[in-house]
Order: sequence, then C-alpha cells, then structure tokens
Amino acid sequence: MSAVATAGVAGDDRADHAIEIEGVWKIFGARAVEALDAVRAGGISKAEVLERFDCVVGVADVSLSIRRGEIFCVMGLSGSGKSTLVRHINRLLEPTAGRILVNGEDILPMQDMALRRYRNEHIGMVFQNFALMPHRSVLDNISLPLEIRGVSKNERTEVAQRAIRMVELGGWGHKFAHELSGGMQQRVGLARALAADPEILLMDEPFSALDPLIRRQLQDEFIKLAGVMNKTTVFITHDLDEAVRIGDRIAIMRDGRVVQTGRPEEIVMHPEDDYVADFVAGISRLKVVRAHAVMTPLAEHAAAHGPVDADARRVPHDENLSVLIEAAIEDDAPVLVIDESGREIGAITRANLLRAVVEGTETS
Repeated sequence: MSAVATAGVAGDDRADHAIEIEGVWKIFGARAVEALDAVRAGGISKAEVLERFDCVVGVADVSLSIRRGEIFCVMGLSGSGKSTLVRHINRLLEPTAGRILVNGEDILPMQDMALRRYRNEHIGMVFQNFALMPHRSVLDNISLPLEIRGVSKNERTEVAQRAIRMVELGGWGHKFAHELSGGMQQRVGLARALAADPEILLMDEPFSALDPLIRRQLQDEFIKLAGVMNKTTVFITHDLDEAVRIGDRIAIMRDGRVVQTGRPEEIVMHPEDDYVADFVAGISRLKVVRAHAVMTPLAEHAAAHGPVDADARRVPHDENLSVLIEAAIEDDAPVLVIDESGREIGAITRANLLRAVVEGTETS
C-alpha cells in the first residue's frame, strides 16, 4: 500500500485529489435521458427502468474522490458497475450525466485530438486479457505508446528496456506473446502501461485470469512497484482479499451504486449494511486491521489505566493485528502506538485486541 493511505486519515484536501467523479450516471439504451429523468423524479428501481424504458442502469449517481498516489480499489460482484464506472475515467464510455475531473480539469468537453493526447500521455490501462499484439515482440509491445507519441526508436527502446527490468522480464524482450506464460504476458501489459509514464493507472481485474499462485506473486510484485512508482491507481477487482492486500481505500459497488468507501479495516470492522457485512464475512481480520484502528488515544488510556510505562514496546500505527497478538502473547503490558514521525499517539491493551477479534468472530 502507498503512503497516501495514512496521510489521508488526517485530511481530505481537494488539491490532493487526482480524480473526482461527481454525480455520474450511465444508462444504456436509446431512451437513456428519459429513463434518467424518471429515476430522478420518482426514484424508480433498476428493474423498472428496464421494464419501462428498455434501458440498463450501469452506474447510478456515483461520487468519488481519489487522492494522488493512492491505490483505490473498486470492487463488487459481476454486474455491479465497477468496470463501467472506471471506463469513464479514460472516456471509453461517456456518462449520461455527471462530471469527471482529472487534476481539476473536466475531461468531458475534450474533443478528439485532446482526448487522444490525454489518454496517451496521462492514462495507462492494464487489461484482464493482456491485449498484447501477437505480431509484435515483447519489446515492441511495451514501446507502442511511445511510438504513437512519436518518440524516437532509440529512446523508446531504452524506456521499454527499463520497464522490462522493472517487471523482472529481462532477456525476454525479443520474444513474442505466444512464447510467454499468462503471468509473463500480464507483466508485459503492466510494463507497457509503465513505459508511457502515466499519472494514472487503470487496472481492470488484471490478475483474475491467472492461477492463484501466479496471481499472488504478481500482487506482491505490484505492491512493491507501487511503493516505488507512486502512481494514482484505480484497481478493479471482484476479490475482497485482493482489494484488502492492494488497496489504500476500497469502494464497494452494488447495482451501479457505491454502498461504502473506506480503508480496508474500516470496511471490515464497520460494514455499513448487510450487503457489505456479507461481503466481508469470510475475511480474516488478522492481516487487515491495523494498530490505529484498535488503539485507545493516550489521554483516554491514561485516564482509565494510568500512563503507559516509558519502556513499553512501541509499534507503528499501521502494524497489523496478527503481529500485535503475537506481542500480547509474549507480554501482557500495553504497547505504545507511534505515527510516522515517532510521536506516541495511542496505547493497545490485551482487552483492545480481544475485542477486535471477538467482534470479528461475531460478524463472520
């Protein structure tokens, strides 16, 4: 996860937003505008829109702000609208209503030439099906966005070689896609997106077609890369485990609407409705819940239990529950929680940990 996750806890300055989605609707069908008017006027359901107007509601009044440098996961079951929503960010789809701002600029009025430039220079996309060109080598696939941009062959080859090394495919540059495994092809897709050095990465279930072991390896590699690249990433997945591992924040969608947005531990510990509760019921809290989510602020702890021993063990605010439990097994004394600057911000007792585990058991 990126550093933005913890930075975002303290504030939500709009200047820090790379992407702002404001009241976006997408209704498919010839009578989409009529259907939207009816939904707004009478609050009719998705099924009624289909029956009365022969239209399908893909996205329903979604508003989201995505911060610079964060990995923002959009997840939901098939048909929830997650891929439809994200395809508005590069305007592969046009919204029926709403605004989309990237770096404060409304991208909807962009005409063809400006839109092509925006996509080529600012947006990178990694697809589920790799989308590699079979007649081009790995190196030429990766350098394609730069070729379209008019970059010289020597320069784009040098950039592509760097991208190949980043995804650990050194020595494979002159092979063709059919000579690579599925996991290697997905690395090529990622390298192609990185070679263009976009501000924003859109990743549409990039690992879901891979075997579980390869999938987990690529998740790990992407997490490491993300820490170095600091790209704003919108990551689509239907897998909560994947979203929790990768995402700084998660938006859960249902029937075209966002039903909850928050950090992984917020969603796991405080689901907003039964749908989200069912979604998170099977996930272990041990790797999700962080120290800052279960700690008691120092002043409150001191008022109830007295000050924490100055020699107490200190743990970072983003330490996970599993490590905290191990520490509590070894020593029943409270531990101090510190922020990025080393400042003491809270304390965790065995009671805090037991409460977090028991509440998790009850919700699962």
